[in-house]
Amino acid sequence: MKLNRRNFIHTITLASAAIALPRFAFGQQPVQKRVGIIGLDTSHSLAFTKLLNAENPDPLLAGYRVVAAYPYGSKDLALSKERIPKQIVEIQQFGVKISASIAQLLTEVDVVLLETNDGRLHLSQALEVIKAGKPLFIDKPLAASLKDAKAIFEAATKHNVPVFSGSSLRFMENVVAVRSGKHGQVLGADTFSPATIEPTHPDLFWYGIHGVETLFAVMGPDCVSVSRMYTDGTDLVVGKWKDGRVGTFRGTRTGKADFGGTCFTESGTFQLGPYLGYQPLLVEIIKFFNTKIAPAKVLGKPCRF
Repeated sequence: MKLNRRNFIHTITLASAAIALPRFAFGQQPVQKRVGIIGLDTSHSLAFTKLLNAENPDPLLAGYRVVAAYPYGSKDLALSKERIPKQIVEIQQFGVKISASIAQLLTEVDVVLLETNDGRLHLSQALEVIKAGKPLFIDKPLAASLKDAKAIFEAATKHNVPVFSGSSLRFMENVVAVRSGKHGQVLGADTFSPATIEPTHPDLFWYGIHGVETLFAVMGPDCVSVSRMYTDGTDLVVGKWKDGRVGTFRGTRTGKADFGGTCFTESGTFQLGPYLGYQPLLVEIIKFFNTKIAPAKVLGKPCRF
């Protein structure tokens, strides 16, 4: 397994990137914005739906409800094939209509969550959404190659459609605190997450992307060199930043899975965990849909529409 600086930076690019009404009644709640989901082959689809379609949703999520979903989704990844039939049944219990195609879904929604687990499908699916002019969140990984990632943003720019992608790990409370400058200058960081290898996706794009994004979230852009030690059970990746700082990522494939890290700052050493779920990410997605401004950057460049 090889991982050079370009692939390491491509990994974070694919994890965290951004380029920018009819009313629908569900029960007694008026809905200002209708949410559509593409892909029922990931746990994220149902998790987001439970939060948005709750009887008493968080006020920060109010005004958005999932009303339609297109299930597919990878048709050849084993885990995806197992999940889709089950999640079709489960998501319908929240009043969500199952659409026969992406084209049909797009006629019924205002914004889209692209949740397909298989990054190889993201370009073709995203293009349908972008050409329809719908604001779009793309779950990790943004794509399964840098070529596809670039094509997504080129299309978003051409059609002036806001697109945002990111890992929920970026929005852990302690990561946000470090990013805000609460603890002063970041001197270095060590992060960790599961890093399951999927043969159809290169390097750390598939799952290690979570821990890689946590690292870049606190360290910032400008990683200039990378070295990697790989075994069947572990990845250990060391990056050197332009200003001489060092950050590491440990990706695990054995033992109990967990997410987190340690950040070294001028005012002390702080833990970056714990990871407490999807809600912080979903709050940022809703802000993005409202403002058309993404909360993340592409390699340090602001992303606005």
